[in-house]
Amino acid sequence: MVVGHRVSALRRERDEVLGFCRDLSPADWATPSAADGWRVQDVVAHLAASSRAIFTPAAVTLMTTADIERTNDDFVDRRRDAAPASVLAEFAAWSARVGRLAAVVERTPARRAPMPLGELGLFPTGLVLTGAFTFDLHTHLRHDLAPALGRTPPTSDAERVDVVLAWMLAVLESTLRRHPQHAPDEPVVLDLRGPGGGAWTVQPDGALAHGALARTRVSSAAVDFPSWATRRRPWRDHDVTVTGDEDVATRFLDALRVV
Repeated sequence: MVVGHRVSALRRERDEVLGFCRDLSPADWATPSAADGWRVQDVVAHLAASSRAIFTPAAVTLMTTADIERTNDDFVDRRRDAAPASVLAEFAAWSARVGRLAAVVERTPARRAPMPLGELGLFPTGLVLTGAFTFDLHTHLRHDLAPALGRTPPTSDAERVDVVLAWMLAVLESTLRRHPQHAPDEPVVLDLRGPGGGAWTVQPDGALAHGALARTRVSSAAVDFPSWATRRRPWRDHDVTVTGDEDVATRFLDALRVV
């Protein structure tokens, strides 16, 4: 994907979240989200805190933490008593800055510089700024906020799904290389169909290669991957099909979790 498209995806997904949140009632903000332990307001507070952290000493915490989920909880806890309008304003201001920073970084060699993100590993800085943030916005909106409020999740498109998958697959590869016991016993094709999708082969050492290069295949709609790969819903609850060695594929799917 052309790097400028990643910035476009990030900015459009930010606009989607803002549009969703602007007409929320006080009761909506207080509703438990589908993210365990977080209200709707807390999810938006998390998005605000993550955006702001890039520009403050909190960035060091994100880069060095051994438990990124616990760190995210800590950031949210500091905003528990904030007014919803304050949380939304913080998100609007700092997410706009992330978009501007990403646009600058993507035009320079700095986009390839490695950046640590806690226990998840090292990633190109440009991918963190565009991929990680787009993934967070896209996934929280569609799988944590909209369902909690009984709203139909907004549609996505190939550009945004492509960026979301780029981040998720980078995290998956990093995780499997560090924890090969969770990798498949033999190569498995991850076939994610539809706009923004593609095929990747997961190797027993955790490496990912583009293309369908193995007999065992796991197939799913690309747009569903963020739901089951993050374990928001079990993969068995989605239209995930397996061909080839079902035991190999099932063990891999049961162990798979992308944070």
